[in-house]
Amino acid sequence: MSPSNSTATSTSTDRRTYHHGDLRRAVLSAALDVIAADGPGALSLRDLARRAGVSHAAPAHHFKDRTGLLTAMAAEGFGLLADALREAPGLREAGVRYVRFAREHPAHFQVMFSPELLRAEDLELTTARALAGDALNQAVAGVDPGDRGPDARLAGMAAWSLAHGYATLLLGHNLDNRMGEEDPEDTFRALTAMLFHSAAD
Repeated sequence: MSPSNSTATSTSTDRRTYHHGDLRRAVLSAALDVIAADGPGALSLRDLARRAGVSHAAPAHHFKDRTGLLTAMAAEGFGLLADALREAPGLREAGVRYVRFAREHPAHFQVMFSPELLRAEDLELTTARALAGDALNQAVAGVDPGDRGPDARLAGMAAWSLAHGYATLLLGHNLDNRMGEEDPEDTFRALTAMLFHSAAD
């Protein structure tokens, strides 16, 4: 092979491996598509590399392995959720944003709450999870104790359980026959009002 051909081959390989401006983002996006369609069990780093149009070893440079990729995805999800919750004007709307997040980011949502898939002590994950928890706690703290009860911790568990359970049922299409044409967010607001009389305050 002539030097010129060798250079051309090297350039072609580099282009295939690094043509993405953000390889990490490209692999994460491909993984989210796979999980949304087929669940975490269908995830393969080699397949993701093919989908992203990079060499089969490229994803490992960023995530090391499948668990690392899923952990990064969960951390990103908790960060997005924390941002969404912080924007809410009250507990009821925090719950609405939780449900909206689950519907708009179903792959993140599925992975975030599957601890068996993740590295539990990963710093990025634990930090993002704590931020999301703090945002929910702040929303609960804004409700008058006369409406939520004296124990803010239990009130937070109740609010989280309602939002998470409702979102999970929605994503699994378990409420399709009951919802009809009702807007899922409006329905959640009604459910929240039944639990916390002043949840919107």
